[in-house]
Amino acid sequence: MKKLLIIFLLLFTNLKADDFKLEKIIQGLDSPWSLTFVDNQNLLITEKPGKIKFIDLKEKLIKDISHNLQILEDGQGGLLDILHKDNTIFVSYSENRLNGMSSTSVARAKFDTEKLDFKNIFQAQPPINSGYHFGSRLVIKKKHLYITAGERGQGMIAQDHTKHPGSIIRINLDGSIPKDNPKFINKKDWLPEIYQIGVRNPQGMSLSPFDDKIYLTNHGARGGDWFGTANFGENYGWKILGWGGTNYSGTKIGPKWKPGFTKAIKYWVPSIAVSAMTIYKGDTFKEWNGHALITSLKDQSLRKLKFDKMRVIHESIIFKGNIGRIRDIKTNKNGDLYLLSDRGELWRMYK
Repeated sequence: MKKLLIIFLLLFTNLKADDFKLEKIIQGLDSPWSLTFVDNQNLLITEKPGKIKFIDLKEKLIKDISHNLQILEDGQGGLLDILHKDNTIFVSYSENRLNGMSSTSVARAKFDTEKLDFKNIFQAQPPINSGYHFGSRLVIKKKHLYITAGERGQGMIAQDHTKHPGSIIRINLDGSIPKDNPKFINKKDWLPEIYQIGVRNPQGMSLSPFDDKIYLTNHGARGGDWFGTANFGENYGWKILGWGGTNYSGTKIGPKWKPGFTKAIKYWVPSIAVSAMTIYKGDTFKEWNGHALITSLKDQSLRKLKFDKMRVIHESIIFKGNIGRIRDIKTNKNGDLYLLSDRGELWRMYK
Protein backbone atom coordinates (compact mmCIF):
# COMPACT_ATOMS: atom_id res chain seq x y z
CA MET A 1 0.00 0.00 0.00
CA LYS A 2 1.33 3.33 -1.02
CA LYS A 3 2.25 5.49 1.96
CA LEU A 4 0.42 8.75 2.30
CA LEU A 5 2.70 11.76 2.43
CA ILE A 6 2.17 13.57 5.71
CA ILE A 7 3.57 16.98 6.21
CA PHE A 8 3.07 18.15 9.77
CA LEU A 9 4.55 21.58 9.07
CA LEU A 10 3.53 25.11 9.76
CA LEU A 11 2.57 27.16 6.76
CA PHE A 12 1.20 30.40 8.09
CA THR A 13 -0.87 32.90 6.16
CA ASN A 14 -1.70 36.06 8.06
CA LEU A 15 -4.64 38.17 6.91
CA LYS A 16 -4.79 41.35 8.94
CA ALA A 17 -8.47 42.03 8.26
CA ASP A 18 -9.66 39.00 10.19
CA ASP A 19 -6.62 38.17 12.32
CA PHE A 20 -6.31 34.44 11.75
CA LYS A 21 -3.71 31.92 10.65
CA LEU A 22 -3.89 28.92 8.33
CA GLU A 23 -1.77 25.87 9.08
CA LYS A 24 -1.44 23.06 6.55
CA ILE A 25 -1.43 19.82 8.53
CA ILE A 26 -1.61 17.13 5.85
CA GLN A 27 -1.19 16.92 2.11
CA GLY A 28 -1.40 13.98 -0.28
CA LEU A 29 -4.94 12.87 0.53
CA ASP A 30 -6.90 11.32 -2.36
CA SER A 31 -10.07 13.37 -2.97
CA PRO A 32 -10.89 13.93 0.73
CA TRP A 33 -14.59 14.50 1.37
CA SER A 34 -15.35 14.67 5.09
CA LEU A 35 -13.76 14.73 8.53
CA THR A 36 -14.99 14.04 12.05
CA PHE A 37 -13.31 14.37 15.44
CA VAL A 38 -13.05 11.32 17.69
CA ASP A 39 -11.55 13.61 20.34
CA ASN A 40 -9.37 16.71 20.24
CA GLN A 41 -6.30 14.64 19.32
CA ASN A 42 -7.73 12.14 16.83
CA LEU A 43 -9.89 12.47 13.76
CA LEU A 44 -11.16 10.46 10.80
CA ILE A 45 -11.17 11.50 7.14
CA THR A 46 -12.99 9.88 4.22
CA GLU A 47 -11.51 9.77 0.73
CA LYS A 48 -14.03 9.57 -2.10
CA PRO A 49 -12.39 6.50 -3.72
CA GLY A 50 -13.17 4.57 -0.53
CA LYS A 51 -10.54 4.85 2.19
CA ILE A 52 -11.06 5.90 5.81
CA LYS A 53 -8.03 7.54 7.40
CA PHE A 54 -7.32 7.62 11.14
CA ILE A 55 -5.17 10.63 12.08
CA ASP A 56 -3.44 11.24 15.38
CA LEU A 57 -2.61 14.95 15.36
CA LYS A 58 -0.37 14.82 18.43
CA GLU A 59 1.72 11.80 17.45
CA LYS A 60 1.76 12.78 13.76
CA LEU A 61 0.40 9.39 12.75
CA ILE A 62 -1.93 8.38 9.94
CA LYS A 63 -3.22 4.94 8.95
CA ASP A 64 -5.99 3.30 6.95
CA ILE A 65 -8.93 1.64 8.70
CA SER A 66 -10.29 -1.32 6.77
CA HIS A 67 -14.03 -1.66 6.21
CA ASN A 68 -16.64 -3.74 4.37
CA LEU A 69 -18.58 -1.08 2.43
CA GLN A 70 -19.58 -1.79 -1.19
CA ILE A 71 -18.82 1.60 -2.77
CA LEU A 72 -19.34 2.65 -6.37
CA GLU A 73 -17.14 5.67 -7.12
CA ASP A 74 -19.00 7.27 -10.01
CA GLY A 75 -18.75 10.98 -10.80
CA GLN A 76 -19.66 12.79 -7.59
CA GLY A 77 -20.32 9.50 -5.79
CA GLY A 78 -18.00 7.52 -3.56
CA LEU A 79 -17.29 7.42 0.17
CA LEU A 80 -18.74 10.69 1.43
CA ASP A 81 -19.72 11.98 4.89
CA ILE A 82 -18.47 10.57 8.19
CA LEU A 83 -19.69 11.23 11.73
CA HIS A 84 -18.45 9.97 15.12
CA LYS A 85 -20.85 9.86 18.06
CA ASP A 86 -20.61 7.88 21.31
CA ASN A 87 -18.12 5.32 19.96
CA THR A 88 -20.21 4.78 16.83
CA ILE A 89 -19.24 5.73 13.26
CA PHE A 90 -21.85 6.74 10.68
CA VAL A 91 -20.95 7.10 7.00
CA SER A 92 -22.83 8.04 3.85
CA TYR A 93 -21.75 6.69 0.50
CA SER A 94 -22.82 5.82 -3.02
CA GLU A 95 -23.63 2.17 -2.59
CA ASN A 96 -22.95 -0.21 -5.47
CA ARG A 97 -26.35 -1.68 -6.31
CA LEU A 98 -24.97 -3.56 -9.39
CA ASN A 99 -25.24 -2.91 -13.14
CA GLY A 100 -24.15 0.72 -12.72
CA MET A 101 -26.95 1.46 -10.26
CA SER A 102 -26.23 3.21 -6.97
CA SER A 103 -27.97 4.89 -4.08
CA THR A 104 -27.19 7.39 -1.37
CA SER A 105 -26.83 4.94 1.52
CA VAL A 106 -25.91 5.27 5.20
CA ALA A 107 -24.21 2.68 7.40
CA ARG A 108 -23.05 2.50 11.01
CA ALA A 109 -20.32 0.59 12.84
CA LYS A 110 -18.80 0.38 16.30
CA PHE A 111 -15.65 2.51 16.28
CA ASP A 112 -12.40 0.60 15.95
CA THR A 113 -9.04 1.85 14.72
CA GLU A 114 -8.30 -1.40 12.83
CA LYS A 115 -11.52 -2.49 11.13
CA LEU A 116 -15.06 -1.12 10.81
CA ASP A 117 -17.83 -3.66 10.33
CA PHE A 118 -20.59 -1.52 8.80
CA LYS A 119 -24.27 -2.35 8.59
CA ASN A 120 -26.62 -0.34 6.40
CA ILE A 121 -29.35 1.63 8.17
CA PHE A 122 -30.68 3.53 5.13
CA GLN A 123 -30.78 3.10 1.34
CA ALA A 124 -32.31 5.77 -0.89
CA GLN A 125 -34.87 4.10 -3.15
CA PRO A 126 -34.94 3.64 -6.05
CA PRO A 127 -31.31 3.00 -7.06
CA ILE A 128 -30.33 5.17 -10.05
CA ASN A 129 -27.69 4.94 -12.77
CA SER A 130 -26.18 8.42 -12.31
CA GLY A 131 -22.99 9.94 -10.97
CA TYR A 132 -24.69 13.19 -9.95
CA HIS A 133 -26.06 14.84 -6.81
CA PHE A 134 -25.77 12.46 -3.89
CA GLY A 135 -26.08 15.21 -1.26
CA SER A 136 -25.02 12.94 1.56
CA ARG A 137 -24.42 15.01 4.70
CA LEU A 138 -25.21 13.60 8.15
CA VAL A 139 -26.30 15.35 11.36
CA ILE A 140 -27.42 13.92 14.69
CA LYS A 141 -30.05 15.82 16.65
CA LYS A 142 -30.87 14.13 19.94
CA LYS A 143 -32.00 10.58 19.03
CA HIS A 144 -32.43 11.21 15.29
CA LEU A 145 -30.09 11.04 12.30
CA TYR A 146 -30.75 13.52 9.49
CA ILE A 147 -29.51 12.68 5.98
CA THR A 148 -29.42 14.80 2.83
CA ALA A 149 -30.31 12.71 -0.23
CA GLY A 150 -29.63 14.54 -3.51
CA GLU A 151 -31.90 14.10 -6.53
CA ARG A 152 -29.23 12.36 -8.64
CA GLY A 153 -29.74 14.75 -11.55
CA GLN A 154 -33.32 13.55 -11.98
CA GLY A 155 -35.02 16.94 -11.46
CA MET A 156 -38.70 16.43 -10.69
CA ILE A 157 -38.03 13.27 -8.69
CA ALA A 158 -37.50 15.75 -5.84
CA GLN A 159 -41.26 16.39 -5.91
CA ASP A 160 -42.11 12.67 -5.72
CA HIS A 161 -42.70 11.90 -2.05
CA THR A 162 -42.82 8.16 -2.88
CA LYS A 163 -39.09 8.23 -3.74
CA HIS A 164 -36.17 9.23 -1.50
CA PRO A 165 -33.89 11.19 -3.89
CA GLY A 166 -34.27 14.96 -3.51
CA SER A 167 -35.27 14.92 0.15
CA ILE A 168 -34.12 15.31 3.73
CA ILE A 169 -34.35 12.01 5.59
CA ARG A 170 -34.91 11.52 9.33
CA ILE A 171 -34.41 8.13 10.98
CA ASN A 172 -33.52 6.89 14.44
CA LEU A 173 -29.86 6.15 15.14
CA ASP A 174 -30.46 2.42 14.74
CA GLY A 175 -32.15 2.90 11.37
CA SER A 176 -35.71 2.52 12.60
CA ILE A 177 -38.35 5.09 11.66
CA PRO A 178 -39.48 7.83 14.09
CA LYS A 179 -43.19 7.62 14.83
CA ASP A 180 -43.48 11.41 14.65
CA ASN A 181 -42.16 11.75 11.08
CA PRO A 182 -44.41 13.65 8.62
CA LYS A 183 -46.00 10.46 7.23
CA PHE A 184 -47.56 9.74 10.60
CA ILE A 185 -48.69 13.31 11.26
CA ASN A 186 -49.93 15.09 8.14
CA LYS A 187 -48.27 13.54 5.05
CA LYS A 188 -49.77 10.05 4.85
CA ASP A 189 -48.67 9.52 1.22
CA TRP A 190 -44.98 10.24 1.95
CA LEU A 191 -42.35 7.57 2.48
CA PRO A 192 -41.92 7.11 6.24
CA GLU A 193 -38.25 8.24 6.28
CA ILE A 194 -38.85 11.57 4.51
CA TYR A 195 -38.71 14.75 6.59
CA GLN A 196 -38.71 17.37 3.79
CA ILE A 197 -38.78 17.28 -0.02
CA GLY A 198 -37.75 19.47 -2.96
CA VAL A 199 -33.95 19.73 -2.56
CA ARG A 200 -31.39 19.31 -5.35
CA ASN A 201 -27.92 18.59 -3.99
CA PRO A 202 -27.48 19.59 -0.33
CA GLN A 203 -23.77 19.25 0.50
CA GLY A 204 -23.82 21.14 3.77
CA MET A 205 -25.75 20.50 6.98
CA SER A 206 -25.18 21.53 10.59
CA LEU A 207 -27.05 21.57 13.89
CA SER A 208 -26.97 24.96 15.60
CA PRO A 209 -26.06 24.78 19.31
CA PHE A 210 -27.81 28.13 19.75
CA ASP A 211 -31.37 27.58 18.48
CA ASP A 212 -31.31 23.75 18.00
CA LYS A 213 -32.27 24.12 14.31
CA ILE A 214 -30.71 22.22 11.44
CA TYR A 215 -29.25 24.43 8.70
CA LEU A 216 -28.50 23.42 5.10
CA THR A 217 -26.59 24.57 2.06
CA ASN A 218 -27.78 23.39 -1.35
CA HIS A 219 -26.40 23.57 -4.89
CA GLY A 220 -28.63 25.22 -7.44
CA ALA A 221 -28.17 24.60 -11.14
CA ARG A 222 -26.69 27.55 -13.03
CA GLY A 223 -27.15 29.88 -10.09
CA GLY A 224 -29.54 29.49 -7.20
CA ASP A 225 -27.36 28.10 -4.42
CA TRP A 226 -28.99 28.66 -1.03
CA PHE A 227 -28.64 28.54 2.74
CA GLY A 228 -31.71 27.65 4.79
CA THR A 229 -33.27 25.40 7.42
CA ALA A 230 -34.60 21.84 7.47
CA ASN A 231 -38.34 22.07 8.17
CA PHE A 232 -40.82 19.34 9.10
CA GLY A 233 -43.05 18.28 6.20
CA GLU A 234 -42.10 21.19 3.93
CA ASN A 235 -40.99 21.49 0.29
CA TYR A 236 -38.08 23.55 -1.10
CA GLY A 237 -39.61 23.36 -4.56
CA TRP A 238 -37.01 21.81 -6.86
CA LYS A 239 -37.57 21.55 -9.84
CA ILE A 240 -40.72 23.68 -9.85
CA LEU A 241 -38.59 26.50 -8.46
CA GLY A 242 -35.21 27.50 -9.86
CA TRP A 243 -34.08 29.61 -6.85
CA GLY A 244 -32.76 32.22 -9.29
CA GLY A 245 -30.83 29.80 -11.48
CA THR A 246 -31.34 28.37 -14.94
CA ASN A 247 -30.72 25.05 -16.65
CA TYR A 248 -27.17 24.57 -17.94
CA SER A 249 -28.57 25.07 -21.44
CA GLY A 250 -29.62 28.56 -20.34
CA THR A 251 -33.36 27.84 -20.35
CA LYS A 252 -35.53 29.04 -17.48
CA ILE A 253 -36.41 26.62 -14.68
CA GLY A 254 -38.99 28.47 -12.63
CA PRO A 255 -39.37 31.36 -10.20
CA LYS A 256 -36.90 32.04 -7.42
CA TRP A 257 -39.60 31.37 -4.83
CA LYS A 258 -43.36 31.44 -4.48
CA PRO A 259 -45.81 30.95 -1.59
CA GLY A 260 -46.41 27.39 -0.52
CA PHE A 261 -42.73 26.46 -0.66
CA THR A 262 -39.93 26.79 1.90
CA LYS A 263 -38.04 30.04 1.50
CA ALA A 264 -34.28 30.00 1.96
CA ILE A 265 -32.49 32.53 4.16
CA LYS A 266 -29.88 33.39 1.51
CA TYR A 267 -29.59 32.79 -2.27
CA TRP A 268 -26.44 33.13 -4.39
CA VAL A 269 -26.83 34.07 -8.05
CA PRO A 270 -24.52 33.37 -9.82
CA SER A 271 -23.61 30.12 -8.09
CA ILE A 272 -20.63 29.90 -5.74
CA ALA A 273 -20.99 26.06 -5.58
CA VAL A 274 -21.69 25.93 -1.85
CA SER A 275 -20.37 22.87 -0.05
CA ALA A 276 -20.04 22.28 3.70
CA MET A 277 -21.10 24.56 6.53
CA THR A 278 -21.16 24.90 10.29
CA ILE A 279 -22.83 27.17 12.81
CA TYR A 280 -19.81 28.35 14.72
CA LYS A 281 -19.44 27.96 18.48
CA GLY A 282 -16.06 28.26 20.15
CA ASP A 283 -13.50 30.36 21.99
CA THR A 284 -11.01 30.88 19.15
CA PHE A 285 -13.29 33.23 17.21
CA LYS A 286 -15.71 34.30 19.92
CA GLU A 287 -16.99 37.18 17.84
CA TRP A 288 -18.33 34.64 15.32
CA ASN A 289 -20.49 32.67 17.76
CA GLY A 290 -23.88 31.94 16.20
CA HIS A 291 -22.75 32.85 12.68
CA ALA A 292 -22.85 30.45 9.74
CA LEU A 293 -19.50 29.57 8.18
CA ILE A 294 -20.04 28.39 4.61
CA THR A 295 -17.47 26.89 2.25
CA SER A 296 -17.52 26.77 -1.53
CA LEU A 297 -16.01 24.82 -4.40
CA LYS A 298 -16.16 27.03 -7.50
CA ASP A 299 -15.62 30.23 -5.51
CA GLN A 300 -12.94 28.63 -3.29
CA SER A 301 -14.05 30.84 -0.42
CA LEU A 302 -14.89 30.65 3.26
CA ARG A 303 -17.86 32.95 3.92
CA LYS A 304 -19.43 34.14 7.16
CA LEU A 305 -23.13 34.93 7.44
CA LYS A 306 -24.44 36.88 10.40
CA PHE A 307 -28.16 36.24 10.33
CA ASP A 308 -31.30 36.55 12.42
CA LYS A 309 -34.03 34.02 11.66
CA MET A 310 -34.86 34.62 7.97
CA ARG A 311 -32.75 37.75 7.53
CA VAL A 312 -29.07 37.99 6.62
CA ILE A 313 -27.58 40.94 8.48
CA HIS A 314 -24.11 40.76 6.95
CA GLU A 315 -22.14 38.48 4.62
CA SER A 316 -18.36 38.61 4.49
CA ILE A 317 -15.65 36.62 2.70
CA ILE A 318 -13.09 35.44 5.26
CA PHE A 319 -10.69 34.29 2.56
CA LYS A 320 -10.85 33.24 -1.08
CA GLY A 321 -8.52 31.05 -3.12
CA ASN A 322 -6.04 30.36 -0.31
CA ILE A 323 -6.54 26.59 -0.13
CA GLY A 324 -8.49 25.76 -3.29
CA ARG A 325 -11.95 24.14 -3.42
CA ILE A 326 -13.13 23.57 0.16
CA ARG A 327 -14.96 20.31 0.77
CA ASP A 328 -15.59 20.22 4.53
CA ILE A 329 -15.33 22.32 7.69
CA LYS A 330 -15.43 21.22 11.33
CA THR A 331 -14.68 22.79 14.73
CA ASN A 332 -12.65 21.17 17.51
CA LYS A 333 -13.40 21.62 21.21
CA ASN A 334 -11.19 24.70 21.43
CA GLY A 335 -12.95 26.44 18.57
CA ASP A 336 -10.19 26.02 15.97
CA LEU A 337 -11.51 25.29 12.48
CA TYR A 338 -10.39 22.34 10.34
CA LEU A 339 -10.94 22.46 6.59
CA LEU A 340 -10.54 19.85 3.84
CA SER A 341 -9.39 21.00 0.43
CA ASP A 342 -9.91 19.22 -2.89
CA ARG A 343 -6.16 19.66 -3.34
CA GLY A 344 -5.81 16.75 -0.89
CA GLU A 345 -5.01 18.89 2.14
CA LEU A 346 -6.19 19.29 5.73
CA TRP A 347 -5.85 22.80 7.16
CA ARG A 348 -6.25 24.26 10.63
CA MET A 349 -7.51 27.83 11.04
CA TYR A 350 -6.81 29.57 14.35
CA LYS A 351 -5.54 32.77 15.96
